[in-house]
Amino acid sequence: MSHTEKDFLVEIGCAELPPKALRGLSDAFIAGLQAGLDSAGLNYSAIKAFTSPRRLAARVERLSVKQADTKVERLGPAVKAAYDKDGNATPAASGFARSCGVDISALETVEKDGVEKLVFRADKAGEETTALLPGIVATSLAKLPIPRKMRWGSTRDEFVRPVYWLVMLFGDDVIDTELFGIKSGRITHGHRFHCGTDISLASPAEYESKLLKPGYVIADYEARKNKVREQVQAQGTALNAEVRIDEDLLEEVTSMVEWPVALTGRFDDHFLSVPPEALISSMKNHQKTFYVLDKDGNMLPNFVAVANLESRDPAQVIAGNERVIRPRLADAAFFFESDRKQTLASRLQQLSTIVFQQQLGTVEQKSRRVAALAANIATALSIDPAHCERAALLGKCDLVSHMVAEFPELQGIMGQYYARYDNESGEVANAINEQYQPRFSGDAVPASETGAVLAVAEKLDTICGLFAIGQPPTGSKDPFALRRAALGVLRILVEKSLDLDLHNAIIQALTAYTEQGLSVPDDTATQVFEFMLERFRAWYTGDGVSPAVFQSVMELKPAKPLDFALRVSAVQQFSTLPESAALAAANKRVSNILQKQPDAAAVSVDRSLLSEPAEIALAERLAVMAQTVAPMFKQRDYNQGLEALAGMRATVDAFFDDVLVMADDEAVRNNRLALLRELRTLFLHVADISCLHTT
Repeated sequence: MSHTEKDFLVEIGCAELPPKALRGLSDAFIAGLQAGLDSAGLNYSAIKAFTSPRRLAARVERLSVKQADTKVERLGPAVKAAYDKDGNATPAASGFARSCGVDISALETVEKDGVEKLVFRADKAGEETTALLPGIVATSLAKLPIPRKMRWGSTRDEFVRPVYWLVMLFGDDVIDTELFGIKSGRITHGHRFHCGTDISLASPAEYESKLLKPGYVIADYEARKNKVREQVQAQGTALNAEVRIDEDLLEEVTSMVEWPVALTGRFDDHFLSVPPEALISSMKNHQKTFYVLDKDGNMLPNFVAVANLESRDPAQVIAGNERVIRPRLADAAFFFESDRKQTLASRLQQLSTIVFQQQLGTVEQKSRRVAALAANIATALSIDPAHCERAALLGKCDLVSHMVAEFPELQGIMGQYYARYDNESGEVANAINEQYQPRFSGDAVPASETGAVLAVAEKLDTICGLFAIGQPPTGSKDPFALRRAALGVLRILVEKSLDLDLHNAIIQALTAYTEQGLSVPDDTATQVFEFMLERFRAWYTGDGVSPAVFQSVMELKPAKPLDFALRVSAVQQFSTLPESAALAAANKRVSNILQKQPDAAAVSVDRSLLSEPAEIALAERLAVMAQTVAPMFKQRDYNQGLEALAGMRATVDAFFDDVLVMADDEAVRNNRLALLRELRTLFLHVADISCLHTT
């Protein structure tokens, strides 16, 4: 490293930081440092983050020791305004010189846009990096996303947790500054229990190695995370089993430890009679432990905890974890047994005490609306409406169970279990859980038909209700996740090949609100329908479909999402054919001509008025193609239909080359317009391919 570059280390040592916020705090700190260094014009090769429960730190590598020198040029007033007729400086010139900190004689002149002006030029020496770093660090810390800051001791400084030490090294030297009432130095601190001595850092390069030994701290977050993963997996290997690693829990555990040590504990076998999801939620939420599966995927009465120290007596640590986890699992077992004493169906009335949305009524009212809508959708799709209606009525009943009250993430899952214990049909039980699918981007759609219908009805009821009371998503704000719900409906209908008329279903959903007494604006159905079809745009953009292809189908607004998807697929394929560009241009030309002649009298082609060979050929080809593609379009074989129409390119090109559409004879002109209208209508059975013409 040259004498013009040094490494910079900053570490803020504090009380234990909130685990779920740790990664975000570190990322924001690094982003703030980078922005500050870039703004100051300081060159560096990389910034490496270090973070653990007791520290936020960063090492800036090969950082310039000073800013680059720069040339300053400031334009002043015009020369004509700078001096009077006697050549004396005017107040404008004097003021400009004074603002530059020089005498008027030091100013030069330059021509700018044809006007001669005064100009101040100077070489500005770059500032020393050591003078800039305290401010950059302080600004970065001040901008951290901390919802509630703390004060400690007698200081008025605030931070996410009390700050106990501060390291700021530039090369071998300490940057003399103060933050949070703490003087900077070169002393850091290792593990709270394993390292009781101060650790002096001679340079930033020593940071990781000295924290590791003697400090017992793995300062690199990713390295520590990998260590946790390896240790947890090793515990599973020792059991000849698999430890299922939840990535969110792995992040949280990594943020809680500096020296991870994975240990395996055991709980009583009788807890395995409780649904595994309940045990997992209890272990994850309360104890931050990982669960264990055998080779067949069945849950074992074991858990893996990650301690933040290397105990001389691991058995005592394991026993302590087992003592703490036992009452938590006992609570889950108690909730499960208590809930089973009451059927799901008997809980429906209790939903009348839970408000779904103030203007839209209670959860019981929602359940009954969804039940009616699900039955209607099922009937339209030739699916058993009784199962769908029953699943909808029972779908939210687990919300008033003890288990879901304790673990809200189990809604639907517990309903499925309780429905099975109540001897409800498998279709109904599965649908209660599947109604929430897809829960997130990339999640699977419901596997069962009943679940698919219930999920569509449940989401449509929510979307329609919120649009009816004037609360659609606005800009980036979507507090009720309606965009996700709408995309979920589309995915279910397309991926499950459910040929549902979405517009009719929306009207049915809104009618239920009207019957409930809600005043629904007349245009709500149209608003909801267009909002939902617009979700296709993001879907297809992600799949690499061009906006023009999407828009060609969107122009027609097919009422059935499955049909919409088939059309998009066909137009996407058509757009790759060599004939597509010419036919798209021809359709665009036809569209423009017809828009300018909306009142053309002829509604059908009169063969006796055809005289030009090219128009006769087009009329004959249209007649043949109409017969050819009609059965294809009826069966929604849009790919084959468009491929057949692509064969018309030469005939269409010849027509526009040889025939004057806007003939002087009105009858001939209108007849040719009718011919073009037939051509355009033929393509509009699939999409408006004129949208593919972009020039």
